[in-house]
Amino acid sequence: MHILESNRPLACITMGYPAGIGPEIISESLASPGIKRLANFLIIGDEPVFKKALKRTQKRLNYHVIERDSDIDFSVSNILFYALSNISGNSFSFGKVSPDYGRASISYIDKAVSLIQAKKAGLLITGPIHKHAAELSGFKYPGHTEYLAYLTKTKKYAMMLTAGPLKVILATTHIPIKDVSRRLQSKEIVDKLLLADYHLRYYNRVKRAKIAVCGLNPHAGESGLIGDEEKRIIIPAIKLAKAKGLNINGPLSADGLFYGLLKGDYDAVLCMYHDQGLVALKMIGRNQCVNITLGLPFIRTSPGHGTALNIAGYGKADSGSMKQAIREAVKLSIPKNV
Repeated sequence: MHILESNRPLACITMGYPAGIGPEIISESLASPGIKRLANFLIIGDEPVFKKALKRTQKRLNYHVIERDSDIDFSVSNILFYALSNISGNSFSFGKVSPDYGRASISYIDKAVSLIQAKKAGLLITGPIHKHAAELSGFKYPGHTEYLAYLTKTKKYAMMLTAGPLKVILATTHIPIKDVSRRLQSKEIVDKLLLADYHLRYYNRVKRAKIAVCGLNPHAGESGLIGDEEKRIIIPAIKLAKAKGLNINGPLSADGLFYGLLKGDYDAVLCMYHDQGLVALKMIGRNQCVNITLGLPFIRTSPGHGTALNIAGYGKADSGSMKQAIREAVKLSIPKNV
């Protein structure tokens, strides 16, 4: 992907959970010349933590530190670091679960969204947050996706994850399996199919997107013999989506569907719950998986993995998904002809 310097997008990158691998994979990604030249980058986080991460990864990265919105000036450097003051370097430890670190990770998101809303940046790439640490700090949202929807007053949104040729949209996200059935609603399924169809047509230039829909139950319910969610919820949603002009197939059994998706029989698949879609996705693209939030007023991507506290601070984290998240955000930002 060749981007002229004058056309570089302005990308916010939030550091994610400070004690996780976010700071390391960001430093390693931006130290790559091929990634660095794609955009003007504004990292948001605590600089003492980022400096420790740079030391652990043994990467050299030149960046300019700022502390105010008015200091944003990419003529100084194409990598700026917006330093917040949440964490002291002296008392910081990688791999630790802390409400203070959880609170810091949310403050990075808040600052990034405020900058984008003020038109001081255009794209958002987020480092992974630690949901339990965030919850300990008082955070009440299941994850990034729902919180970004709240901050932007977005009513219809969806989580899409990509890896190689696979694109997976989730009907439900981070909820217990026991709650999936009662949380499924025909209207929300249709909304997510509409968002996916628009994304595929507008961003991926697919003229008539073909989207498969998974059933919830084994064998997609076997005509009601193994659960009735397909009859009550999923089939009515598919009929309504087809009536709106969408090219939909389903409900299909998940155990055979992904082979067809891999071969290119479908452009994307809507899955009913988190692991139904992500097991297959991460099997073929664990270190290239990217999370894209559909429906927001700006482009947002993130690596499709968590904070990996067990290896944080050891310089062992694979930055492949972060690099791919940056590439994907920049690619999505290139103007399209509607």
